[in-house]
Amino acid sequence: MTAQYIWEWLNLLGRSLHVIAGIAWIGASFYFIWLDNHLQAPADPAASDRGVGGELWAVHGGGFYHSQKYRGAPPALPARLHWFKWEAYTTLLSGLFLLAVVYYAQAATMLVDPALNSFGPAGAIAASLAWIIGGFVVYEGLCRSPLARNDRALALVLAVLTAAAAFGLCQVFPGRAAFLHFGAMLGTIMVLNVFVVIIPGQKALVTAAAAGQPVDPKYGQHGKQRSVHNTYFTLPAVFAMISNHYAWIFGAPNNWIWLIVISVAGALIRVWFVMRHKGTPSPWPLVGAALLLAVTAYGLRPQASGASTITTARAQAIVAERCVSCHATSPSFAGLTAAPKGVVLETPAQLAAQAVNARAQLASRAMPPGNLTGLTDAERSELIAWIDAGARDGR
Repeated sequence: MTAQYIWEWLNLLGRSLHVIAGIAWIGASFYFIWLDNHLQAPADPAASDRGVGGELWAVHGGGFYHSQKYRGAPPALPARLHWFKWEAYTTLLSGLFLLAVVYYAQAATMLVDPALNSFGPAGAIAASLAWIIGGFVVYEGLCRSPLARNDRALALVLAVLTAAAAFGLCQVFPGRAAFLHFGAMLGTIMVLNVFVVIIPGQKALVTAAAAGQPVDPKYGQHGKQRSVHNTYFTLPAVFAMISNHYAWIFGAPNNWIWLIVISVAGALIRVWFVMRHKGTPSPWPLVGAALLLAVTAYGLRPQASGASTITTARAQAIVAERCVSCHATSPSFAGLTAAPKGVVLETPAQLAAQAVNARAQLASRAMPPGNLTGLTDAERSELIAWIDAGARDGR
């Protein structure tokens, strides 16, 4: 077995675990938000006398479910109490593993861009960790400051700092890594909210209930505040994670603007869902999100490069020199056993078939990674012009 083969398996297993854990965590989070917002006063007075504050009936999978939420603690704690925490923890741990496998193991190509930073691989990894950890430290400091007593003021400051982080990351890292780190920063904040605040608060609640003592209301207040933050961080974090598939977004000029705009759209979508769950839907959050996405689509539309005089032979010669060391049936680039994503560019027909994707990668400067093969700006422009001319000989 080669090191590359082992790396591919680590990538596959890490990515699969991260996606599955993330679905379980976010799915449970969305469900409980939905449940809380759909609870109704108990129909049975006896249930209310037992301390039940709300209930919900549901049907799913061929069975009926009856969920009840107590105003405080139940008269007696059950022998078995389910906790929802390992979904979040596994998402973070698998995400860090994946970050190490995909980005840190290939820091020279995935994190370093001479046009943006002068880091070596070790410096780039240190900067990555500093952004992720520093994001939580700043967030936690704000949430523990007097500012946290005013939810709206705190939300405004967090929104401004989150936008500043998007800008800063795009000045330090290549677009793909910058967007990924934005999502990793938000995701880390979300998981540590669970670990540092929400779960300790729930443990205090259980301990007090078991001892028959009243619960300090601060635990519920702090947990609720962090849960609300997590709700609005969710869709921006998910977008940032999947953005790696869309070079025309993360590689666009002023990519930080589009990262912020799409993140705001995601937060507005969550605003609408929360309002809908509460029975007070308004179309305006959705309208705002749709307008922001429309502006993004228009701003990122492909721009024709003008008439091309580049021949197919010239385009293929550039690709043969700068791209085929990786994108070949049998790659010659050290460590590669197969063409990345199965994209082979050894013939004009193969190149033409990948024209749309190739243009996005070229325009975003995502390829070649770290520009290891030395593709010049002139060659990049020639290839884009050839593709814009229909991937055929120019006139």
